[in-house]
Amino acid sequence: MSQNNARIARFGVFELDLSAGELRKSGVKLRLQGQPMQILTLLLERAGEVVTREEIQQRLWPSDTFVDFDHSLNTAINKVREALGDSASSPRYVETLARRGYRFIAPVQSAAAQSEEPPSPQPVAVAAPSPPIASVEMHPDLEVPMPHRGLIRGLFGLIQVMYLIFYLAALFHLNGIQTIGDFMQPRWGAVSLAGAVLVTSGVGILLRCYLLSAVGFDHQRLGEKFHRMFPFILILDQLWAVAPFLLIPQIGLGAAFAASAGLLYVPFSERTLIRLAYVSLHPHR
Repeated sequence: MSQNNARIARFGVFELDLSAGELRKSGVKLRLQGQPMQILTLLLERAGEVVTREEIQQRLWPSDTFVDFDHSLNTAINKVREALGDSASSPRYVETLARRGYRFIAPVQSAAAQSEEPPSPQPVAVAAPSPPIASVEMHPDLEVPMPHRGLIRGLFGLIQVMYLIFYLAALFHLNGIQTIGDFMQPRWGAVSLAGAVLVTSGVGILLRCYLLSAVGFDHQRLGEKFHRMFPFILILDQLWAVAPFLLIPQIGLGAAFAASAGLLYVPFSERTLIRLAYVSLHPHR
């Protein structure tokens, strides 16, 4: 890749403006600055080639700079991988070569500078294609067009708020739930039902607060963490999917059944939203 002509490097769902030093994912600007940005730029400029640790040190840390080079380099590489959703164990972008250096292994497309060809129609084709390209770019795992991440994260956050309302409403009306338990199973029904509501609500409140804060601050590894927590989330949500049947006297059997059926699907929709917003590091799963 020519350093003089290349201005924009595209790889996967990412786009790096080499002149402005701005990294975008599906059109959304990511927070990557300083040494991690310089390292990513260097790797893209020499995509497919091995960039030694010594070359990185000479480029980023002059000889008269006294730093813990190994620690600083490892920290910067980890920040690059975090921004790209990459991992050292199964790299898709940045490969580590033990005791040698690093190599950018993903295919890279570059856009040449426009100022050198004034009569060509390139300004029309290159000046404003970024939003359209982002809107039709396909998701690598789900084979659907990449949607706007802000909308996906907003929908996921609304689901967490919905469950928080469920938990709080159940706790505020615990006496009513005990009454329903007495009606259904006079002996231990009230105690069992109230205990289940207390335990699952307490755990659920902690879980929803974590997920809400993680998606709100756009934690880049939320996809991996949600994948690990999904079996537990599925069990918890399936238990709460029967809650509408406690409202049969108020809403009727048909409405309770419909609401319960919708709640049964919610955890799977959460998983889909997470996969859309946070591209999986394990595409073959």
